[in-house]
Amino acid sequence: MQITATMVKELREISGAGMMDCKKALAETNGDMDKAMDYLREKGIAKASKKESRIAAEGLANIYVKDNKAVILELNSETDFVSKNEEFKSMMDIIGNTLLSSDVKTVEEAKELKTPNDGTINDLLVSKIAKIGEKLSFRRFAIVNKEDNQVFGTYLHMGGRIASLVVIDGNDENIAKDVAMQQAAMRPQYTFIEDIPEDVLEKEKQVQKELAMNEGKPADIAEKMVQGRINKYYKEVCLNEQAFVKDNGISINTYLANNKSKLVLAIRYEVGEGMEKRVDDFASEVMSQIKGN
Repeated sequence: MQITATMVKELREISGAGMMDCKKALAETNGDMDKAMDYLREKGIAKASKKESRIAAEGLANIYVKDNKAVILELNSETDFVSKNEEFKSMMDIIGNTLLSSDVKTVEEAKELKTPNDGTINDLLVSKIAKIGEKLSFRRFAIVNKEDNQVFGTYLHMGGRIASLVVIDGNDENIAKDVAMQQAAMRPQYTFIEDIPEDVLEKEKQVQKELAMNEGKPADIAEKMVQGRINKYYKEVCLNEQAFVKDNGISINTYLANNKSKLVLAIRYEVGEGMEKRVDDFASEVMSQIKGN
């Protein structure tokens, strides 16, 4: 299979490995991106534990709270310039507050909700697209309800590029905000250990075993090393297990327990995550370097 510059570029962004290492990994795995990632990790070249989402779209994420209900949502635009426009922000506020008064489950249902302007959310989007002259997209949202003995923690980072919402059992909003800030900064892939899919966990164990064996460890020793490395993996990918950024000596779970609190739910939106980037000239740059080696 021909290894293209685009493939090398994608693997490089995912893994953080060097260009030629990425090219070799793809060649060894016949262009299979997931297997190439495992190859790099087993060789100790890549540090990433999971394929990271690609950021492409512009826009904003925001959180709206009223009593025991919160809404987190993402609204996209084609350019960063438009997302900073007050008209865009006003439209987002209308959508967010409209969702707060509903219990819809999907974006399609949400678009049919009536806004205070008498039209629907979809009508609002259509009118703003016509006025602004740029594609706008209501991408996703979540409506979260809490109990009276629980509190919301909210945090917006980079002016709304990242929105973090958590619910904790407890009564201290500052504690909840600490956890929301942790989630925004540390990008956990899961909230709890139990959230990790079994196939993902088994694959991680295999990768860690192969990595240990490639370090020269016998198979039986490598097997014994896996659990220790998996425990470290938990601390990297699970919010509840991560070291608390304000006190690295304790985990988030311990921090909450010390303050008579417990994590219930966590949601993190990063604008554009998982969406393709626009094509740039980097692929040509990579290909020229490959041909030169």
